[in-house]
Amino acid sequence: MSAEPLPPDPSAGPGARREPGARGPAAPPGAAAPSGRATPPGHPPSGLPRTLGALRASGWQSTSVADELRRNVSARITAGQPVVEGVLGFDDTVVPQLENALLAGHDVILLGERGQAKTRIIRGLVSLLDEWLPVVAGSEINDDPYHPTSRYARLRLAEEGDDTPIDWVHRSDRYGEKLATPDTSIADLIGEVDPIKVAEGRYLSDELTLHYGLVPRVNRGIFAVNELPDLAERIQVGLLNVLEERDVQIRGHRVRLPLDVMLVATANPEDYTNRGRIITPLKDRFGAQIRTHYPRDVATEVAVMQSEAAVPGGVPVTVPGYLEEVVAELSQLARRSAHLNQRSGVSVRLSIANYETLVANARRRALRTREPDAVARVSDLGSLVSSTQGKVEVEALEEGREGEVIAQLVAAAVLAVYRRRAPLSDPSAVVADFGPDTVVHTGDDLPSAEYLAALREVPGLEAPARALAGPAAGESPAALAAAVEFILEGLHLTKRLNKDASGPRALYRTRR
Repeated sequence: MSAEPLPPDPSAGPGARREPGARGPAAPPGAAAPSGRATPPGHPPSGLPRTLGALRASGWQSTSVADELRRNVSARITAGQPVVEGVLGFDDTVVPQLENALLAGHDVILLGERGQAKTRIIRGLVSLLDEWLPVVAGSEINDDPYHPTSRYARLRLAEEGDDTPIDWVHRSDRYGEKLATPDTSIADLIGEVDPIKVAEGRYLSDELTLHYGLVPRVNRGIFAVNELPDLAERIQVGLLNVLEERDVQIRGHRVRLPLDVMLVATANPEDYTNRGRIITPLKDRFGAQIRTHYPRDVATEVAVMQSEAAVPGGVPVTVPGYLEEVVAELSQLARRSAHLNQRSGVSVRLSIANYETLVANARRRALRTREPDAVARVSDLGSLVSSTQGKVEVEALEEGREGEVIAQLVAAAVLAVYRRRAPLSDPSAVVADFGPDTVVHTGDDLPSAEYLAALREVPGLEAPARALAGPAAGESPAALAAAVEFILEGLHLTKRLNKDASGPRALYRTRR
């Protein structure tokens, strides 16, 4: 994150500013910092011009949205900073395509399954707009003071000239978003005659009777349509002019509004072809179609999980790295499972919800056992059924076996991580400590002390458990207990030990 901007440069005119370390002329008033840090909307800086005459004297120049985005994207790329922040796993795939589209000034459609950060990417584009933009005061469609579009702004400039008051609009107010639904109308998107204005005495032919829709109201900004195929085809036709001719025509009026809008849309591939479709002329008008994807490795899935999971305060909870990998591996396996319906995808929200549930179950145990801290264990993974069932769809042949399918996926995830992470060069040394009557009990409600007591009966467990837990093993009995259970489960899944399970409780014993 960059340092605070320097004070305005007097030689550059009112309202202009220069970023730390920048070379060349100062940035235009309100230009986006290369870091993309969004200033919360509020009152614009006091030094900005307040009349058209003062704006001209400041040297401010009008520019299109495409050029504005291109300038700020170029600054980000040059500075080695992300174009869209908070999006992981797309650096070598989606981001380069997005950068190309923005540099080319294209409208964009993001195509991908649910939970692939499509909406986050779109909303992140707002940070690429200049922080403050001058508009004709009172304008409903962000009229450019130099090139007014609406009749209201044209009349005001004709009457007041250089004394026309100027308002400054924050970048956050230059973004509009609509979730496409079957009941969306042209009036919602483009506009309609306002009967109240007609009742006030204006003629129907007067352009001032219009109530502008969502698209005109983000003139000189970004408009997003989520789930575009769900938009009725006759409504999609209304967007054709916005994308190609860059204008809108409102029913019953001979009025043309040349808008400056970047249009961005999202679609699910399944919906794209089956539930709905994008009409061919509209699809042809998008300059770039970018395919998103799920995290392609466990490390990225874990990073998304850690950044997005909401973990409330209370008893401190630690999730060991190997269990974080298990949660991520579960999602990765679910996306390849033949038992699950893959047409709608397995969202990253599954990993996030499962991580939050894992933390909650560990905290619940700590509250019951009155332990000062909690560390997630393998036995807590049983709680993930509730947070997984609603986010995956089993194939028709598997109906009624959801719990069993999820349990198999959890076991496969634990086994995969165990094979990567377990510090056991010779598992037989641990198994040899299990006598005919040796039994180790585990459960999501057992205190850590009961796990540590098992080390006296199976002393071969202690060394690999401490190696897996790392430095935390000497500081937290709960961390050592979690490592003990993970190794026991791994030995069971590799067919070295037997396991008898009943709900959240289990016991491990020799196979002899």
